[in-house]
Amino acid sequence: MWVHTYKHTDTHIPHSSSLMPCTEQMKAVGLFSMRHWNTLLRLLDDLINTGQQQQEQQQEYLISLESIILTIFLSIIIIMTVCGNLLVMVALCKDRHLRKKKTNYFIVSLAFADLLVALLVMPFAAIELITGEWRYGEIFCLVRTSLDVLLTTASILHLCCIALDRYYAICCQPLVYRHKMTPVRVAVMLSGCWFIPIFISFLPIMQSWNAIGIEDIIEERKGLAGASNDTSCVFLVNRPYALICSAVAFYVPLALMVLAYQRIYVTAMTHVRQIETLQRAGSAPVSGPTPMIAVRSSTSSDPTDHYRLRTTRALSPSEQAPIANSRMRIETKAAKTLAVIMGCFCLCWAPFFITNIVDPFIHYSVPWQLWTAWLWLGYINSGLNPFLYAFLNRAFRRAFLVILCCGDERYARQASCSYGQVHRACSASVNGTSMALRLSFLPNRSYSDNGRTILANEQSQDSVGTL
Repeated sequence: MWVHTYKHTDTHIPHSSSLMPCTEQMKAVGLFSMRHWNTLLRLLDDLINTGQQQQEQQQEYLISLESIILTIFLSIIIIMTVCGNLLVMVALCKDRHLRKKKTNYFIVSLAFADLLVALLVMPFAAIELITGEWRYGEIFCLVRTSLDVLLTTASILHLCCIALDRYYAICCQPLVYRHKMTPVRVAVMLSGCWFIPIFISFLPIMQSWNAIGIEDIIEERKGLAGASNDTSCVFLVNRPYALICSAVAFYVPLALMVLAYQRIYVTAMTHVRQIETLQRAGSAPVSGPTPMIAVRSSTSSDPTDHYRLRTTRALSPSEQAPIANSRMRIETKAAKTLAVIMGCFCLCWAPFFITNIVDPFIHYSVPWQLWTAWLWLGYINSGLNPFLYAFLNRAFRRAFLVILCCGDERYARQASCSYGQVHRACSASVNGTSMALRLSFLPNRSYSDNGRTILANEQSQDSVGTL
């Protein structure tokens, strides 16, 4: 029987005192790891903070760049508006020939209204837009808003009066125009352009009629802005005020301007056809008595000179050739001129006044950015008006040259000669039908019989303005 013998081997069990170095090593390793971990965390935090700071710096840089670009853009608009309208007013003061035309008083009054828009309204609106807050108190907020409505409405009403003045000058007989557009009537129209806007600006706004029924919405808007009455300028209008103000300031003048310019265009095309008929009659073979054309002087006071007879000669084939193309050019130029005037007016003001009517009916949900864009688009119209109604006028352009060139005698003589030509201009009358050729878009023409002028060169832009 096998007996297994086991040899007992004592297993060495370390004493607790011998475990201390290992524990301390483990603790040291743990502390080292924790230090590294904390260092890594701090590095990550630093990286995150650095990234956030860089993002904040980039945002601040973009905001500053945006503010600088916006400041430059708005400053250019304001400066151009001030300089253009101021130049128009100085031209009328220095040129006595410009003061003799009734239409020019409407243009200068328009320039004065637009100049006040640029001086009293645009700067405060620009500061509020750039800084994002209103710094001038609640009372001045109401005054600024009232001035805004008053001056922009006055500018639009002046455009309407200019259209009506051109309608009477072009579509009516000269005697009818002189009878209707008397100095007293011109003064009444100009007074209306300035006093009518008061009833939709200072009167209702200072009395807070525009806020009746929407006081809670206005206070809510101020609360959302997180500002007090001294640092915010919230202007909302109720439905009745929006409808009345928009109708008086835009829609009624727009309707009158469309009707006036439509009639001007139709009359202009009628005159073009009559001129073409005259040319064809002059080119027809002459049999019997020599054809006669009655030419009526527009300025002569002598009854014996009121009608002057001239004979016409037959036009050569080379003279007949350009007639059709000339008529097409005239019609195209007339259409472009009217399209530019009406297009600029509608493009600048229609978005604002459409939004002004729609916003109260959709619970004032139009974003303020859109409101601001439409408002400044309307302000830009005040800068365009000098170019549309004065700079396109030959007489004003020559007056500008005299001013800018420090009274150069060459331009002064040209302006004087131009004015003399205007006063020698004639309007032809065939079969008793007056042809008012004082149209800005008709080219300068002369019809002669062996060197004798039948229709004088027409400086229509000088006598009528742009239209």
